[in-house]
Amino acid sequence: MEDGLLTTVETPAATAPSRAVGPLPEGRSGDRGGHAAAVVKAYVALTKPRIIELLLITTIPVMFLALRHVPPLWPVIAVTVGGYLSAGSANALNCYVDRDIDAEMRRTRRRPVPAASVTPHNALVFGLVLGVVSTLWLGLFVNWLSSGLALAANAFYVLVYTMVLKRRTPQNIVWGGAAGCFPALIGWTAATGKLAWAPVVLFMVVFLWTPPHFWALAIRYKEDYAAAKVPMLPVVAPAREVTRQIVWYSYATVACSLLLGPIGHTGLVYPIAAAVLGVVFLVEAHRLDLRARSGKDGAELLPMRLFHFSNMYLALLFVAAAVSPLVG
Repeated sequence: MEDGLLTTVETPAATAPSRAVGPLPEGRSGDRGGHAAAVVKAYVALTKPRIIELLLITTIPVMFLALRHVPPLWPVIAVTVGGYLSAGSANALNCYVDRDIDAEMRRTRRRPVPAASVTPHNALVFGLVLGVVSTLWLGLFVNWLSSGLALAANAFYVLVYTMVLKRRTPQNIVWGGAAGCFPALIGWTAATGKLAWAPVVLFMVVFLWTPPHFWALAIRYKEDYAAAKVPMLPVVAPAREVTRQIVWYSYATVACSLLLGPIGHTGLVYPIAAAVLGVVFLVEAHRLDLRARSGKDGAELLPMRLFHFSNMYLALLFVAAAVSPLVG
């Protein structure tokens, strides 16, 4: 997901499905095949698959941590499929709701709806169908607690973040980012059928990680957000204030990540990895802040360095949480 949730930079290849193609003349079987492929590509693009990759990274490793061994293959497959469908539903509905501002932003104007590869009505129906299918899939093949959590994340992202917070407050992704934290809970409940404090800690890690992660991206694209009248913090506050808050949230993220060791009984690998990754994360946050203090702004701040490392930080942190109990 993007805009306040787990985020990756979408490249033109990921966001620019083939142009919509009209009816084809009879006998053009090759053209029909190309048309079908373009349609499939457009609908896949609606789900924002590159963003879902990071969501799954915060789901599957938690199953390893919860069971303290390699989980059976079928539950992993069931959670992966259900998680993709659920996140894809939220992303498609986000594309429907945000189609007006997506058309104003360079980073998003080539998405399927503003690019007219998929009609708004079809995007809405597609998102709703995926939501129903994902809820039933997770309920029937995983458990209803995991299904309910996925549905809650979907509803929160679309109804609370996209429709209420995003266009109204600079704190939009602070609170809206909670939707991207649910995969940690879903992975745990999929493995155990119940909640515990360890996944709550991981929920909070993602919650605190989201502002520095996304504000770094928003610094890079603040002109886009300004043009679309979306009050992201870098649009409404000086760079120095934004980077100061990034540093605060980075410290909170690292501190919270270290709590998982004693609470989740992870063994030594995780706390060592969390400490090392945390130091690098804080160094990158401080470097960004120092550049802002020197008077630099916008792309001069090199915010994408922190953005890209924050993706790596979260992925490696969750992998360490999965590996640590396996090696004692």
